[in-house]
Amino acid sequence: MSNQSGIAFTHCAFTAAAAEQGHGHDHTHAKRREVVVAGKRVKTVDIHAHCCVPKAMAVIKHPLEAPGLLMEDTSARIAAMDSQGIDVECLSINPYWYHAGKDEAAEVIRLQNEALVEFCARQPDRFVAFATAALQHPELAAEQVEHAVKKLGFRGVSVGGSVAGLELADKKFNPFWAKCEEHGVLVFLHPTGTRELEPSGRLNGSGLLTNTIGNPLETTIALSHLIFEGTLDRFPGLKICAAHGGGYLGSYANRSDAVIRTFPDRVGPLPKKKPTAYLRDGQLFFDTIVFTPEALRHLIAESGVGQIMVGTDYPFPWTATEVDLVLSTPGLSDADRIAILGGTAQKLMGIKP
Repeated sequence: MSNQSGIAFTHCAFTAAAAEQGHGHDHTHAKRREVVVAGKRVKTVDIHAHCCVPKAMAVIKHPLEAPGLLMEDTSARIAAMDSQGIDVECLSINPYWYHAGKDEAAEVIRLQNEALVEFCARQPDRFVAFATAALQHPELAAEQVEHAVKKLGFRGVSVGGSVAGLELADKKFNPFWAKCEEHGVLVFLHPTGTRELEPSGRLNGSGLLTNTIGNPLETTIALSHLIFEGTLDRFPGLKICAAHGGGYLGSYANRSDAVIRTFPDRVGPLPKKKPTAYLRDGQLFFDTIVFTPEALRHLIAESGVGQIMVGTDYPFPWTATEVDLVLSTPGLSDADRIAILGGTAQKLMGIKP
């Protein structure tokens, strides 16, 4: 396959801030940071890192997020990883193709997945990737997962928080979920925003609320539907990692338990377990993008150490360094820190220790 279908990495208007935080500055000559826990070198894995494939985007004429800041090589990205102490990035592409027709969507996915495989093969010690799928065409998406796993070697697939106005829990998507469960792939769920709220103006004004609130809100809605509509019960082998600490679910999941007691006749068919149980039972995972040691401590208290993996949101400078967040969070054992920093992600994504 020609390198012309290769991969490029996007930045945004946050570049100045990124430079201060190790995301955008030229660290070409920076020494690679090695993370050590209990005297042993730890392999760290970033479960949440963004990229794009311009040739695929061109199929449906989707604009680049910041054309002037594309990187055709990876020197700045690897330098940032080295500075932060990230050994391996798990690359994902936020879905922009959910409105596309079947033929166009198939071509977008083919180009993206082949480019991701080619790119990761060039530096397998630093990069793995989540496959993409045309979820708006569920049967096609199921076929794409099958191909991605059996022919291309992927261990994960990425999805948005909703699909052209439909919830991920819609039974229309059962063929996709069934295939993900069959092959044991990790599903990385990243929000695309709460576009349904935007026409109301509720998220207008200061604060970039469409992102600040809208993104974690969509994740919270998506996960809540997956619980209450029975998707996680129908596919108990599913493993889903929700970006940005799973939105607000981990902070207020006990209200979901309480609504069953408070309005038992209005909840609808009940899930097999209390909603809070789904945070701990090995189906739902979360990245560390919650910003403070106390927030991470609380998320771990609600979900368990084994459900948490490092995420940086590269190249967007939301966080200074997630490695230090894990190292500075109180109450964690050495084994806990090793699991969060990379151990859990290695198992789920098939990364060699």
